Amino acid sequence: MGLLDSVGWQGNIFKNGTWVAGGAGDYPVVEPATGATLGRMGHANARDVAEAGAHAAEAQKEWAALPHTARAAVLRRAGDLWQQHAGEISGWNVREVGAVPGMAGFALHVAAEECYEAASLPSRAIGELLPSEQPRLSIARRVPAGVVGVISPFNVPIILGIRSVAPALALGNAVILKPDPRTAVTGGTLMARIFEEAGLPAGLLHMLPGGADVGEAMVTDPNIRVISFTGSTPVGRRIGELAGKHLKRAHLELGGNSALLVLGDADVDAAVNLAAWGSFFHQGQICMTTGRHLVAARIYDEFVERLADKAGKLPVGNPATEQVALGPIIDAGQRDKIHGMVTASADQGAKVIAGGSYEQLFYRPTVLADVPLTAPAFAEEVFGPVAPVTRVSTVDEAVEFAGASEYGLSLGIVTRDVMRGLAVAEQIPTGIVHINDQTVNDEANAPFGGVRASGTGSRFGGAPANIDAFTETRWITLRGEPATYPF
Repeated sequence: MGLLDSVGWQGNIFKNGTWVAGGAGDYPVVEPATGATLGRMGHANARDVAEAGAHAAEAQKEWAALPHTARAAVLRRAGDLWQQHAGEISGWNVREVGAVPGMAGFALHVAAEECYEAASLPSRAIGELLPSEQPRLSIARRVPAGVVGVISPFNVPIILGIRSVAPALALGNAVILKPDPRTAVTGGTLMARIFEEAGLPAGLLHMLPGGADVGEAMVTDPNIRVISFTGSTPVGRRIGELAGKHLKRAHLELGGNSALLVLGDADVDAAVNLAAWGSFFHQGQICMTTGRHLVAARIYDEFVERLADKAGKLPVGNPATEQVALGPIIDAGQRDKIHGMVTASADQGAKVIAGGSYEQLFYRPTVLADVPLTAPAFAEEVFGPVAPVTRVSTVDEAVEFAGASEYGLSLGIVTRDVMRGLAVAEQIPTGIVHINDQTVNDEANAPFGGVRASGTGSRFGGAPANIDAFTETRWITLRGEPATYPF
């Protein structure tokens, strides 16, 4: 039996362990490739958040008090279930998100690994013994934050939800998850079902699809102590400001405009292969997408020619029915934003060497050459299958152009001299660096996050980052006899 067979998810949200109608009604789940309705999803409102927060706060106490082995077992079972139901989940990922099968499979692999990594967290040392000038035992202990609010985006909904949900639960918290309404089955319903089947007690995971009003309610709800947000920088700024007002932590993984530096000694064919994957994988709808190609002048013309040739040959279409490299853009609004940035950049002098056109929601992989630094496709995050290429005369100029962006998420450098590449990377502020690779990489045990306008640092991945993100530190002292004081 499949995860979604006979469980009553259609038209509902998941609250306090049951599928119930959302306070804001329901809406259709739309397949971007065809416009077909795949089902109906419940829509939450602010009242749903308040009720879920209260239930979660109560359920969390018993969950945190369980032996660490009990929590670890749930996470291990969840990891197994991602693999056991891979076919069903992958099918939803392809149809609801528009992911090609390779991307859908990668998301499932990461989801399982996130759960397995999280399963190791409950048994880790959660404190340290401190020296004290008093005759006492002094301890710094990590304790669960309480209720964690997770707000995830449409583009890679499984990975960008589970990387917070799994470690937060493993460390003894309850979670309220708000997936993007456009991909709430893949990013929410299936996740809720995985943990339900894994034996997670009722009340610990609530799935509330909704709009900005639901997100704001989560940030302001007194029961929710930590917000983990992945999304655009403008929205992240608003969430950070509101979280600060309510004195709660907000972990913000935001936009990017990541650079790929192709130095003059690079192998052009290898660099083009990296560049195409970095800009066109998943239709460019990834925060780490290669948004700027800074190419040494001596190989620039050859690089542009070969990248344009590759882009022109990549098949685009419905990933559910065809073997394609690129699927659809998520919706018309996002497609029009992409096209607007391409045409505005062309108006400023960029040359459209490949692509720059679309049919319905299928946008052709696009290569822009001689892109001015002020053009939107260079200066801003496109979030589409667009590769802006700019010529650089020296390595110092490449460093200058790469570091001029307000973003600082990922960086790729292609060179035959690995140590030189690392030295160049040291001059460019980013949270992630890949030498001789493109900018899109993710592993469950590696810290992930950006600097500057890309977010508040490495708040996901690996035990240290996850423990820091989803626990609080409590100072505890113990004396054999009561202390005495002068009065």
